[in-house]
Amino acid sequence: MSLSESVLNRLRHQSAHEPEFLQAVQEVLESVEKVLVKRPDLVEAGILDRIVEPEKVLMFRVTWVDDHGKVQVNRGYRVQFNSAIGPYKGGLRFHPSVNLGIIKFLGFEQIFKNSLTGLAMGGGKGGSDFDPKGKSEGEVMRFCQAFMSQLWRHIGPETDVPAGDIGVGGREIGYMYGTYRQITNAFWGALTGKGLTYGGSLGRTEATGYGLCYFTEEMLETRGEMVRGKTVVISGSGNVAIYATEKVHQLGGVVVALSDSNGYIYDPDGIDLQVVKQLKEVERRRIKDYLNYRPRAKYEEGCSGIWNIKCDIALPCATQNELDGQAAQTLVNNKVLAVAEGANMPCTPEAVEIFQKNKVLFGPAKAANAGGVATSGLEMAQNSMKLSWTFEEVDAKLKEIMRNIHKKAREAAKEYADPDDLVAGANIAGFLKVAEAMKAQGITF
Repeated sequence: MSLSESVLNRLRHQSAHEPEFLQAVQEVLESVEKVLVKRPDLVEAGILDRIVEPEKVLMFRVTWVDDHGKVQVNRGYRVQFNSAIGPYKGGLRFHPSVNLGIIKFLGFEQIFKNSLTGLAMGGGKGGSDFDPKGKSEGEVMRFCQAFMSQLWRHIGPETDVPAGDIGVGGREIGYMYGTYRQITNAFWGALTGKGLTYGGSLGRTEATGYGLCYFTEEMLETRGEMVRGKTVVISGSGNVAIYATEKVHQLGGVVVALSDSNGYIYDPDGIDLQVVKQLKEVERRRIKDYLNYRPRAKYEEGCSGIWNIKCDIALPCATQNELDGQAAQTLVNNKVLAVAEGANMPCTPEAVEIFQKNKVLFGPAKAANAGGVATSGLEMAQNSMKLSWTFEEVDAKLKEIMRNIHKKAREAAKEYADPDDLVAGANIAGFLKVAEAMKAQGITF
C-alpha cells in the first residue's frame, strides 16, 4: 500500500461523513504520489499526514434576533488549515448546505490555490448555515454582527484574513467589518472584499470571473485557439458567473446560457449582461425573470439541462459536483474544446476523467478560479501600505498571476505527468511550495 493510500484510508475512517473533503484530498494525494517517490525527504518529514489535518478547527454558536423578535441560532465555522506560507486566507460562505465537511473541503483546496498565486497566503475557510435569501436587511445585519462577535478574536491581518464566498458579498462584508472595527478599535485589513470607501480594492468584484477567463485563454492558446468567436455556456448567475460573462464578451466570445438554483436561461442571441446585473445585483430576483426583458430567450426548470446546450467552452460557476459524468459526455459529444471550473470542485471525478480521456482542455478550480483570492491578496498588500491601485493596475497584476498559475501547473504536469493534465500539475505545483515551507519550519505545524 502506498503512503497516499494509507493516509487516505485513515481519513476515510476518521471523516467518513465528509465526502466532499475526502474527494478533494483523494485528488491531491493521487497527484502527488509521483512527487513522493522522488522526494523521500518529504515523506520522512511526515508532510502528507500533516497537510491533510487542519491546524485549527473553530465551531461556534451564532445567536441573533429576527424581525419578529424571535431568537434564532445558527452554527458558525472557521477552519484554519495551513499557515506555512502566510496567514490563513479564504472566504466565508453563508448557505444552508454549510457544514464542517464542506468547510474542510474548501479550506483544503484553498491551501493549494493560494500557493499557486505566488502570494504569501495560507489556506482557510469559514461560514455558517445561515441563509441570507429571504431575510430582511436588518436580519442580515444582525446575523453578520453576531457572527463576527464570535469570530473576531481568531482573525487579524497577520493571522487570518477572511473574504466573501457564496452568500457573502459586499453588504455582508461591510456589516462584519464594521463589527470587527468596533470591537478591536482598529482599522486593520482583517477582511477583504471591503467597499472602496473603506479599504477595498478596485477589481476585486470582477476578479474571480475575469481570472477564470484569463486562465481559459491561456489553455486555449496551447492549441492555437482563443475565446474570440466561441460560444460559451456558464452555470450560475452570481458574482463569478456575471463577471466571467462580462470578460467573455470583452474577449469576443458569446455567452448563451446562465442558471440559478431553480433553472437556466438560453438566449441564442447572447446573454444581455445588463439585464442579468439588474436582476441579480440590484433586485435580487430569479434568473427566470430574464424573460420579462428578453422574451425570445427560453427558460427551463432544473439546472442540469444547461450542459445539453452545444458550446465551445463550458464554465461551471455554480456549486460543487454540479457537472457529472453524463453531462461531461454530452459536452464531449457536442465537441466542447475547453472546460474551466469557476466554482469550487463543480465537476465530479467521473466528469474530470471523461474530459481528460477525450483530450478536452480542463482547468481545475484551484488554478482556474484563483483570481478572486489573488486579488484579495492584492487588497491585503494595498491595505498594509495604505495605498490604492487603479483598476488597470490591479487587472494587469491579476492577468499576470493567472498566466503564471497556468505556466506553473503546465510545467509541473510536464515533469510529473501529462503536459495537458492541469489537475495533476496544479496539485503538484501548489503542494511542493507548501511542503517545502512546512519541512523548513520543522514539525511545529
